[in-house]
Amino acid sequence: MSATFASLSVPNYRRYFIGFTVSNIGQWMARTATSWLVLVTLTGGNASALGWMTSLAFVPTLLLAPWAGAVADRVSKRKIMNIAQSAMMVHNGFLAIMVLTGAVKLWHVFLVAFLDGCAAAFDGPARQAFVSEIVPLSQLSNAISLNSASFNAARLLGPGIGGALIALVDTGPVLAINVLSFATLIFSLATMNKAQLNPARAKRGEGGLRAGVHYVRGRIDLLVLLTIAFVMGAFAFNGAISNAVMATQEYDKGPGEYGMLGSWMGVGALAAALMSARRNRPRLRFVLEAMAAFTVIMLISALAPNYWTFALLQIPIGLALITVMVTANALVQISVEPSMRGRVMSLWGALILGGTPFVAPLIGWIGDTFGPRWTVVAQAVPVGIAFVAVTWWIMLHDGLRLRFDSSKKAPWIRLVRGTVTEDVGNRVT
Repeated sequence: MSATFASLSVPNYRRYFIGFTVSNIGQWMARTATSWLVLVTLTGGNASALGWMTSLAFVPTLLLAPWAGAVADRVSKRKIMNIAQSAMMVHNGFLAIMVLTGAVKLWHVFLVAFLDGCAAAFDGPARQAFVSEIVPLSQLSNAISLNSASFNAARLLGPGIGGALIALVDTGPVLAINVLSFATLIFSLATMNKAQLNPARAKRGEGGLRAGVHYVRGRIDLLVLLTIAFVMGAFAFNGAISNAVMATQEYDKGPGEYGMLGSWMGVGALAAALMSARRNRPRLRFVLEAMAAFTVIMLISALAPNYWTFALLQIPIGLALITVMVTANALVQISVEPSMRGRVMSLWGALILGGTPFVAPLIGWIGDTFGPRWTVVAQAVPVGIAFVAVTWWIMLHDGLRLRFDSSKKAPWIRLVRGTVTEDVGNRVT
């Protein structure tokens, strides 16, 4: 098996990967259907309502994820995931019934978004840390990248399929399909070979939230990565809002074209995940380069003169976005102690989603007040500021400086630490 797919040689991971992929496709279809339901069917184009729905989905993570991480370090992660996935299957089944019977109201969607957020708050840290129990440490970075590949393959397929089905049969059947996708992942988890798992749990008295926070505070490298996670999560993951208003209001397109925007982004995101899977090890410079690229391309997309230009730019946007997140995630997981992984990853999840309850309504308000293009600008500028701030901080506190090196055939800018240099990969043209 090639190095890119090395983790699939582990039977338990292969089973998990299949269930995870099917579930992700269903959830991306449902996200597309729910966004269309709120923006078009229930509110007639109110972007703020879409922002509030996103906010309600992520508030529970902000409140519960740190404690959920402590639970994940002390209780079976597989059991936590099974309970959380079952709860989400019930919630989404209720919403599908409401839509299919024509009884759905906006508050039903908001309620399900909040309940799903509560379940996801416990599912997230358990799922992130569970991968290290399936594969050996030497394959952990590869497995994390393949998880991202699964997620982004679903991003590639799900929105397009969802948009097409909405145009054919409306949103109700799409939501019903998502209910079945949860069952696939639950079955995969339930049928794993327990003897081949390597559970890591904190000892009694060592599994508290305070110990996790103290551990992170003592690790400058983790603080930098978690700061990046917060900024990217708060601002860069609002495509559901910006793409919806750009497609429907700026370019006057229907559900099929809106769904395809997520698929175009999925092309780049999948490529990023597979590229990460092939790398021997993750590096911080990949994170910083991708943050800079994301900022520039997003600003260009805000000026896109037509739908197809905007759609094609979603490919490099997805490539940059997922390069940041997968590489940073792998750096965090590889560098922490196994007994701390659940708590650290819960902080990771809380920081990624923690700003969304406040930023998503703001993005929606910006769209309603200043127009759809400004929802794109509002995502790009904070990421650019974070890139400059993190790069400056590293140069200041880690003894790094920039040096122009013209000794090569094509000049390069290099980061220099004392007499040891590291290419940052930015060619000077």
